[in-house]
This record gives sequence, structure tokens and C-alpha cells, in this order.
Amino acid sequence: MLKHWLKRHLPSSDSVRDQRALRWLGTRLTEPDLWYFNRHSVSGGAAVGLFMAFLPMPLQMVPAAIASLFLRVNLPTAILGVWITNPLTVAPIYYACYLLGSWVMGTPASAEFDPSWEWLGNELGRVGWPLLIGCLVVSTVSAAIGYLGTQWLWRWQVRRAWQSRSRRAATTG
Repeated sequence: MLKHWLKRHLPSSDSVRDQRALRWLGTRLTEPDLWYFNRHSVSGGAAVGLFMAFLPMPLQMVPAAIASLFLRVNLPTAILGVWITNPLTVAPIYYACYLLGSWVMGTPASAEFDPSWEWLGNELGRVGWPLLIGCLVVSTVSAAIGYLGTQWLWRWQVRRAWQSRSRRAATTG
């Protein structure tokens, strides 16, 4: 079961609390909601992580962690969720978000791209808004799909375990 695998491989609340760099958060990191693996907490963590993953900003784990603290959702799941955008996937994902944002805004997508600071400075105003709009759309949709998908998968797995147990009981009883 995924829940048991995550519990074995993720740090405990005590080990995170003992980290020197995180002491300024005090007891906030030891709240059970942040570390408890139930359907609602994990679904919320998935939604937070996926929402933050598609926003065009650096260090997405930090806002995901802060949001999970305030929303009281599973912190490890939120942090894992942001890794959908990683150095290998960020360029194609943001390009797709830019194209979506251009389509939503009704503006033509820029066909020319020059990977230079000069190009970025000149084109940021024209490229920035479609990128931001596209990222917000993708973030919102992916967070909703992540939340609902996690809820569904969790229920499916519980139902499957119950059916397996009842089959075993029927054959042994």
C-alpha cells in the first residue's frame, strides 16, 4: 500500500522538528494534520503541491510547505507534488502553459525564441502575461484533478482491500 511505503521513506515530524534551519517554525511543524496520512490530508497535500508545481517561480517547495502549514494538509505530499516540474520537465510544461495562455487571451504565440537575457528583457511583457494566465489555468485544473484523483484512488484501494479480505474470509470460513 502506498501509504505504508510513504510512511517508511519520508522523514518523521520529529526528525523535521529537530532540523536547526526549521526551528523558527516552532511547534507548527509537529501538528498531526501535517503528517497524518488519511484521505483528506493527502488529497489536500496533492492539490497544494500540484497547484504550486505549475506556477512560474523558483523554490516552489517553500510556498507549498507554507500553504500546507496554513491549510493543514499533508506536508510531505505537498512537497512531493511540486516535483512534477523539475529541470527535465519545466521547459515543455511552461511552453505548453504559454501556448494555453496565449489561446485564452486570444493573442498570437511568439514563434521566435532566442535563449538570451536581451530577448527575455524585450519579450517578457509580451510573453509574461500569457505564461502566467496559462500557468494559473493549469495549476487550478491540475490541483482539482489531483485532489479528486487522490480521493478516488484512496477509496478504490480501500474498497479493493475490503473485497480481498471478504474473499479470504469466505474461503477460510
